[in-house]
Formats: sequence, C-alpha cells, structure tokens
Amino acid sequence: MIIFPAIDLRGGKCVRLIQGDFDKETVYSDDPKATALKWQAAGAKFLHVVDLDGARAGEPKNLDAIKNILDAVEIPIEVGGGIRTLEDAERLLSLGVRRVILGSVAVENPALVAAAVQRFGDKIVVGIDAKNGFVAVHGWEKSSSVTAGELAKKIAAAGVKTIIYTDISKDGMLSGVNAAAFVELAEASGAQIIASGGVRSIEDIRALKSADVAGVIVGKAIYTGSLDLKSAIELAEAESC
Repeated sequence: MIIFPAIDLRGGKCVRLIQGDFDKETVYSDDPKATALKWQAAGAKFLHVVDLDGARAGEPKNLDAIKNILDAVEIPIEVGGGIRTLEDAERLLSLGVRRVILGSVAVENPALVAAAVQRFGDKIVVGIDAKNGFVAVHGWEKSSSVTAGELAKKIAAAGVKTIIYTDISKDGMLSGVNAAAFVELAEASGAQIIASGGVRSIEDIRALKSADVAGVIVGKAIYTGSLDLKSAIELAEAESC
C-alpha cells in the first residue's frame, strides 16, 4: 500500500480546505517545494498534488508551483485539478508528472476518459469525489446525479485501472475513515482504489491496509501532526498489520 502525502495548491501556496469549501482554507506553507521536500525526506514514495484553482477554473492554474515541485523532488508526483482536455493532460505529462487525475470530465465527457486511456495508458487516473454517494464536480462546488458506483463501473469499463475515491463529507475533518466504502467501490469496479478523506491517525492507516486498498492519500493529518508520515509509511509497507 502506498501513502500519498497531499499538496493542495491555491494561489501558489500549500493549503487545506474543509470539506472542499474554498471559504474554509488554512494556509500551511508559502513554499510548496519545501513541503514536497519535507514529505520526501520523511520517506514518501509518491506525492499527490491538487491544483485547487484549476479545479475551479476548469484548466490548470498552478503550473509554476507544480514545475518547482518536480524540479525539487526525486519521487514521482500525480496531479489533478482542472484537467479537462487531452492537451491539458499532455502538458502536465510533458513537464514530468507521472500520472494525471481526471475528475469532473469523467462525469461530463466520459468519451474523453476513454481517449485519454487509449493515448496515455496507466498514466491516467480518475478521481471520484462523492458526498452522500453522489459525485461532485467543479472543485466540489456542484453535485451531479451520478453515483460513485455507477461512475466507477463506467470508467473501469473504459480501461481505467486506478480510481482515487474521496469522501467529501470527511475530507479535512480528521473524523476517521469509512473503510467499507472503499472496499465496496473496489468490488463494484474491479479497479484499484486509492482512499482519500478523513484519515486521522495510524489506526485509519491500519484499517485501510486491512481493507486492501492500493493507496491512501493523507493531508490534514500530517500537517497538524495527528498522524506521523514516517510511521504511516512504515505500516503501509510492512508485510502485515
């Protein structure tokens, strides 16, 4: 199981939101590159970067900050937020991003997801962000009528191998995870699931490892210190819980 430290970018800064609310923002660093180096030094093998401005605008907005991170670290990064075209994906991949995450476009233009998978293969990951079971789009500011399970099945059929599933109701709340929800999505879709939202402590990492998810995104917990990143990585990489 891989632990993905999250770096959420807004205005070139490293921030965290509560339940995706842009009015409930905490700035943790003015230097995302330094934050990336910190997580790399703690043992991270992969970074999860979200362009919050891009998610809201519908096109990547924090390319300079993303490039600074890429230039600084030796580990791979995945990037999501505002990637709505094949050109957006190609631009990020050409910068050196290992994987790009398609979100809103998976709901609004599923044909593009299929085309992206055909063109870029496993460099394409889809993020499903849901609240009360329904997928949210455009930086979580709009809800759709599509359920997470329906979308997961559809994109898996299109060739997507990895899905990042975020429980918006728990994101940024440090309320603990609902491991069963990730298991259900994995069984429904047949895809690998990366869990996101609500991770609070090492017990959540243990629960998700027992649920056999492929990875876990950790954000607010490692910024506030309720979860030690190094300990989380050691547990994730251990042979057993």
